[in-house]
Amino acid sequence: MLRLLAKKIDWLLLTSALTLVGAGLVTMYSFEGGANAFFERQIAWTAASVLVLGICSLIDFRFLRRSRVVISIFVISCLLLLVLFGLGKAVRGSQSWFDLGPFSFQPSDPAKIALILILAKYFSRRHIEIANFRHIFISAVYAAVIFLLVFLQPDFGSAIIIFLIWLGMVLVSGISKKHLLLVAVAVLLGSMFLWFDVFEDYQKERILTFLHPYTDISGAGYNAYQSTVAVGSGEVLGKGVGYGTQSRLKFLPEYQTDFIFAAFAEEWGFVGVMLLFALFGVLIWRVLGNAAHGATNFEILFGLGMATFFISHFVIHVGMNLGILPVTGTPIPFMSYGGSHLLTEFLGLGILMGMRAYARPVHKAAYQNEFLGA
Repeated sequence: MLRLLAKKIDWLLLTSALTLVGAGLVTMYSFEGGANAFFERQIAWTAASVLVLGICSLIDFRFLRRSRVVISIFVISCLLLLVLFGLGKAVRGSQSWFDLGPFSFQPSDPAKIALILILAKYFSRRHIEIANFRHIFISAVYAAVIFLLVFLQPDFGSAIIIFLIWLGMVLVSGISKKHLLLVAVAVLLGSMFLWFDVFEDYQKERILTFLHPYTDISGAGYNAYQSTVAVGSGEVLGKGVGYGTQSRLKFLPEYQTDFIFAAFAEEWGFVGVMLLFALFGVLIWRVLGNAAHGATNFEILFGLGMATFFISHFVIHVGMNLGILPVTGTPIPFMSYGGSHLLTEFLGLGILMGMRAYARPVHKAAYQNEFLGA
């Protein structure tokens, strides 16, 4: 079994993911001089996540091609999100968690995998006639169900990721860009109508503060301001592990989750950040490499969906830590503290590695022409 496992796992992909986990653990360890619950719990979550990846890599996932299976996963995910409104635990004003005693569970994380699966199934069956406008509409309905259930919690960060997953998979599936442009224009016109004719002045003010937090650095913009201070103070080589004053002195809020990139940048500096970017680059490269060898369109689209998932999380987290995007509470893959998103990330990689068992060689030009529009 160990030999079989060794053949199925993409070791470069796993190594880059575990190195990113290690970077997060080192940063957490330095917050309290090594004595804190975040570090210890994250080690336990990492062990459980790697176990999930190993189990998934041994599974033949061709059963996911069945519509009944994928729809069942999607429906269960939606039901869990719906039950949250009655049984969920509120954390920082967002009712996004099930309190299970020793740990909490956030169903919006695995719901993202469910969305990727159902969109991969939908687009793979309609690849020849994908230019039809109705496929944008129907795929948007799938995404909108999960989007609304998450948005109303409210969990704006996860809602944005769900939208970007849908948008990314629509773009790579071959859907007509003209039709997509029409949708974008409709969304823009709808937003303008809401802004000028529906929203009250206080609602507009909240939106503007969300988009431009630096207008209120002592209030709504405090987190974003402290994050940029932490990143900038790292300079070229950083202050050294354990010497990040913004996080150790508690100026930087949520330094184990929402702003762990800023805490890492303060201690490791520009050089460390470039190494971090390189690790994420390797991870995305290997995810796309596995997607390119998918046995069918379904496996290829699933891999592309996972790449969109990781890229969206990474770009939004880094952007809000640098102060160029609004603060949405989006974790950075593999580094931020939390069991739900870590299990989900390794689950996605595990499914991808399970699909490697029946992968096929593919000509690079054919892959680019079919899915990247080259």
